[in-house]
Amino acid sequence: MRRIVGFFALLGAVAAGPAWAGTGGPSSTSHGTPSEAAVRAYVANYASGAYALTPSFARQTGLACSACHTHYPELTAMGRAFKLNGYVFRRGSDSITARSASGDQNLLLNLVTPLSFMLQTSYTVLRKAEPGTQNGVAFFPDQLSLFTGGEVTPHLGGFLQVTFDPQSGQLGIDNADFRYATHLSLLGKTSTFGISLNNNPTVQDVWNSTPAWGFPYGSSAAAPAPAAATMIDGTLGGQVAGLTAYTMWGSHLYLEGGAYRAAPLGATRPLDSTATGVLAGVAPYWRVALPTTVGGKYLSLGAYGMSSRMYPAGVTGPTNRFTDVAADLSFLWPMGENSFTTEATYIHESQRWDAGGSANLKNTLKTFRFDMMYHVGHMYAFTAAPFFTSGSTDTLLYAPAPLSGSRIGSPNSSGFIGEVDVMPWQNLRFQLQYVGYSKFNGASSNYDGTGRNASDNNTLYFLTWVLF
Repeated sequence: MRRIVGFFALLGAVAAGPAWAGTGGPSSTSHGTPSEAAVRAYVANYASGAYALTPSFARQTGLACSACHTHYPELTAMGRAFKLNGYVFRRGSDSITARSASGDQNLLLNLVTPLSFMLQTSYTVLRKAEPGTQNGVAFFPDQLSLFTGGEVTPHLGGFLQVTFDPQSGQLGIDNADFRYATHLSLLGKTSTFGISLNNNPTVQDVWNSTPAWGFPYGSSAAAPAPAAATMIDGTLGGQVAGLTAYTMWGSHLYLEGGAYRAAPLGATRPLDSTATGVLAGVAPYWRVALPTTVGGKYLSLGAYGMSSRMYPAGVTGPTNRFTDVAADLSFLWPMGENSFTTEATYIHESQRWDAGGSANLKNTLKTFRFDMMYHVGHMYAFTAAPFFTSGSTDTLLYAPAPLSGSRIGSPNSSGFIGEVDVMPWQNLRFQLQYVGYSKFNGASSNYDGTGRNASDNNTLYFLTWVLF
């Protein structure tokens, strides 16, 4: 399926609970509802600087979306802690339990089936229609997803998204993250240790500054997109299986490492000469982050990366190597009922094309983007988000072609996204987004060699999200 971050909506809005206004955590008062008291205890034990509720998770925890999201899927401190600790948190009275003859617990089930649904509808208008096509594209649905997830055992939980893509007409696995987590004391600090089994590098991350859960959270599948993207920036999503181990030491150091292996959907197994564009061997992945809270403001500075080798065709012979190194930032500034958040990432990719497909043996590709979002309570959000991609000129890799090609063989693209979101209910969103390009595939004018300008791809996108 085409990578659209908006596939990955995380929301909880079907159960009562505290509605924190995008702060780093819950109120410090000593009174409140039983759910609020439970959350305070959870945060005190597990969240200390870390914080994903779909309706599935909301049914499990009894908490509203706003407990874990400032603006879904953007996470609060509670949301990061919930994910970090294996999606484990439930109301004890809403579970079926059993014990063995020796008294050990061996069953823990929700009384309510942990299922939820997401429906997106959309309308897209380009400044200039693609050649030979009708402008004004309506999708109903734009995306249709089924979610399930939550606690399986006291230390094991997960998240699974299955999505219907209206363009391909197919139903398939979208995002998956299953993890085991526990807590130990290390060098005098209470620390979280865990293992994640997932299908997309960075989908397991608890910050919205990495690619899988980064802004834009919803974008048009009908609009042209720049030709170049780094390998870690969604290219491998749904095509790999990965196992990573992580720790949050105290509340100020996060470390993660692991590896990914080819697991493409719809391909013959074992992989053979019919495979195309699959991972060779294993691809190591690493992550480090330094979160802190100063004066009520939350800041996390981090880095992440991976090294992958790809077979262009088959599973033997030479490979092309891609080495990604990235830095990221996540910031939250509570302002009473309102809040300001920003996320940023810079990705540098070194490419070596030993298996061909490029005019150059070595190339580089760089991406930088950041978003600035102002939240008015939980009903409105206003976002400005510049983006930049640049890299080596390569007349074979970025060859001229109508609409999608580059007249000068360049991957350079830049522009901005402006977005307004209105959420009259926590599980209903109306999104109006404008994407403007100053450069597209290397040029501002006649970028594809057939007379199309970068600004011709400027996009107005209206999206409706419903989750239940």
